[in-house]
Amino acid sequence: MNQSIYENWNGHRIKLTWIPGEEKPGPALVTSVHGICLHQGLVLAVHVQGRGYNLPGGHVEPGETPEEAFHREVLEEGSVKGKIEYLGKMEVSHEENALFDPNGKYPMVGYQLFYRMDVTERLPFNREHESLSRIWIEPEELGYVVNEHELIGLVLKKALQRDVNQSHFRKR
Repeated sequence: MNQSIYENWNGHRIKLTWIPGEEKPGPALVTSVHGICLHQGLVLAVHVQGRGYNLPGGHVEPGETPEEAFHREVLEEGSVKGKIEYLGKMEVSHEENALFDPNGKYPMVGYQLFYRMDVTERLPFNREHESLSRIWIEPEELGYVVNEHELIGLVLKKALQRDVNQSHFRKR
């Protein structure tokens, strides 16, 4: 089920809608990639300079697929590698944003893609990019640590859903 909220991003009124599922938007509409990185039941949070703790992620570079971009971003920001699975997308709508610049770098309606990563390799954290630190937190603490909007809880729930389904399957 889709759920929407409104956020104030630097004075801009933005409508965010979480849309779980396998359908992906066209590449021109993808503004960024983000994800829930899991290792031994804990979630990775990265302290990005000037933004506080966030989920790892960022923009897709020219010539990259969203999946390649996500792998690159988590390596740069969190120094981890792993297997990923697409969870869904966050629609970012500027349709009610009076300050929207149609000549800016973002589309009127764009999408942030979200992934789950099962971390298979934790590399030394050298602070080579914009991240100042990385921490591993209990999933239920995510909302208290990560500086994001409330829909991130739905992304986390979707990421953890597979674990619940697998444990239910094992019990049968």
